[in-house]
Amino acid sequence: MEHEKRRLNYVLFLIVSTGLVSIARSMSLAFLAIKLQQSFGLSPAMIGALLGVGPLLGALAAPFAGSLSDKVGRKSVLIITLLAMALSLAGMGMAQTVTAFCLAQIVSAIAVAIYEPITRALMSDVCTEPLRLKYFTWRYTAINAGWAIGPLIGVAAGAASSGLFLAAAVVYVIFAALFYARTIPVAETSTKHPAETLSLLQSIRAAARDPRLAFFVGGGTLLIAVYGQWSATLAPYLTGSMDGGVEIFAYLVSIHGAVVLIGNPFARRFIERVGGLAALVAGCVLFLVSEIGFLASAGFLGLAISMVVFTIGEILVVPSEYMLVDGIANDRNRGSYFGAHSFSTIGNFVGPTLGGLMLGAFGGAGMFLLYAGLAAAAAVLFALGTRMPPPGTPAKVRFAAASAPVTTTHLRGSAAV
Repeated sequence: MEHEKRRLNYVLFLIVSTGLVSIARSMSLAFLAIKLQQSFGLSPAMIGALLGVGPLLGALAAPFAGSLSDKVGRKSVLIITLLAMALSLAGMGMAQTVTAFCLAQIVSAIAVAIYEPITRALMSDVCTEPLRLKYFTWRYTAINAGWAIGPLIGVAAGAASSGLFLAAAVVYVIFAALFYARTIPVAETSTKHPAETLSLLQSIRAAARDPRLAFFVGGGTLLIAVYGQWSATLAPYLTGSMDGGVEIFAYLVSIHGAVVLIGNPFARRFIERVGGLAALVAGCVLFLVSEIGFLASAGFLGLAISMVVFTIGEILVVPSEYMLVDGIANDRNRGSYFGAHSFSTIGNFVGPTLGGLMLGAFGGAGMFLLYAGLAAAAAVLFALGTRMPPPGTPAKVRFAAASAPVTTTHLRGSAAV
């Protein structure tokens, strides 16, 4: 009983710390594009490219960090990651040149990419299986609550000010110390019996062998290009085209977090009712509508409505995508399939890079129409993927599969959060 109480207390500590870390991140990192624009005078294309490099490197580093945490323990990797985030934020706050700022930002983006899967793995280590869905949902709620609160703090304290980055760095140092002081109330058996992990090359081969997964990775890349780094391009657009663009952007970030917070339970029930593909296509349609809405909006009300539509699309496509990938995997290859699917996070580089180029060359019309087109293309790729046969299927079965799409009616707990 005492052990169970300690375990519950540690889970609650993880949830609260994740929420507070999200506040620290959003009150500083949400304004990166504005900082680069106002302090260093960079163009939208350059901003998009610079903000995309970090997530690209993070997507490559995260699998290796996960393997390392299996060998040396989650706690050690997590503490190092938090300290790296603190140092990088302090570096951004004190940077006097664009080179120094961007190097610090890249370190921060890599650390964030590592932090998320490590904390999820630690939650799984501590939680018993029947309670994981419940506490992962609480964690997801805490993250989005942080992203709803943080930008408002950022505006009140002075958007993109150096003090915000330094304050966030202090928060990370505090939590690194707290994680160091606390004992994880469960034996990390993975450090003694390392789980088999797939290399990046093996994940690529797994995707190449199954055409369904290849389509899903392609579609997922396009979707993440639309929603993964939307703040990196929307912020320069607003600040360059509207009076009070900084304040409007901060409010939109908070609206985004609030809609995720409120709408996620309803979205999950909708997905369970209509199935993964139908929900994902609906989300893509909402993305398309919202991008057209952003383009047509001349004031805050239109932008706010478009952000609500955009966010509903996001909370539909995120769990639906994982649901579809889970539906084509089995117990023997599920890790391989999800490992290969993680390559879709390269969309975090593609989105701001292409979006920034289009914004610089053609203005908001070019950027928003690009994202609308990517959303439509993603829906097509996922629809085609569900109609592809498994690898090694005979020709007759392949022909039949082309007219009978794969459907999945279940939603695994890991996909919901």
